[in-house]
Amino acid sequence: MNEHRILVIGGGPAGMETAYQLKNLGLNPVIIERSDKLGGNLSRWDRLFPTSEPAEALLEKLMEQTKDIEKKLNAKITSIEKENNIFHLKLSNGINYKADAIVLCTGFDLFKAEKKQEYGYGIYNNVITNAELEKYFKTHNDERINEPKRIGFVHCVGSRDVKVNNTYCSKVCCATALKQACEIKEEFPEADVYCFYMDLRMFGKGYEDIYLKAQKDFDIKCVRGRVCEVSENIEGKLVIKAEDTLLGTPMKMTLDLLVLMCGMEKSKSSNEIQKMLNISNNEDGFIETRDLFSGLNLTKEKGVFVAGACTSPKTLPETLAEARSAAMEVFNYLGFQDVRN
Repeated sequence: MNEHRILVIGGGPAGMETAYQLKNLGLNPVIIERSDKLGGNLSRWDRLFPTSEPAEALLEKLMEQTKDIEKKLNAKITSIEKENNIFHLKLSNGINYKADAIVLCTGFDLFKAEKKQEYGYGIYNNVITNAELEKYFKTHNDERINEPKRIGFVHCVGSRDVKVNNTYCSKVCCATALKQACEIKEEFPEADVYCFYMDLRMFGKGYEDIYLKAQKDFDIKCVRGRVCEVSENIEGKLVIKAEDTLLGTPMKMTLDLLVLMCGMEKSKSSNEIQKMLNISNNEDGFIETRDLFSGLNLTKEKGVFVAGACTSPKTLPETLAEARSAAMEVFNYLGFQDVRN
């Protein structure tokens, strides 16, 4: 069966797990990754919720699983054509591939915080993003984070927001915010930490435990209300205005650090690839799947499959589960019986 080549576009967790499962099924996967390393957004994260397991541990496992799988890094796809159910793919370095199927695992981009000008990102020095805070946890090197005494987290930045045309929930922001809030309290135990949220959406095994831990063990203060304005006072401290919607009262507060919980958007890198494959977006701007219930790994283009956050915001466990099911969909598409039965 290994003469059947499958191109896995994207080398993040979805792509690596899909390739590993395809190989286990006796197929011949090739990972095509546009950057110079595998790992995607996972490689930029420090710890994972809900267990605080090091992200590096999962990444190392995925890297070990795929060590014998062919990979092309720094790979720019210049064209994809289909002829008699065979895909012909060309890379900018002159390498060509023929494949029986393609699996899109192009992942997500974080919403660009500067689009929400009212939060002051890029204007005020002490406004940072969740990704930048996660980088600090990995490196402990960020001059903006200097013994803060009062820290705020703003949920749903670029999600559930009609003004930026992202009306969907990014699914992981609430849990990530509370995880990071606990971690920054570990770093600065004397700091007061506030989370400003619309609704706390803590679904999934262990997620509610993060919320309880944040309140009980770290005294994280959760405020149901949306921050509407950020400015800076003469002392260089941030001044935020918000409304506590539970109490129905306006709030004004000074902060040393404000962390914006930027949501997920489909990776812009997939746009050109979608055009080559004649695959459209859904109403949320992610890759459209064939069916909401029984076709989550299928597209409307025969032989093109999807896995992970390129189709909607997903947690890591969901992403890895989708990668496994995508591999089976490819296996079945090629007409084989499951050799494990």
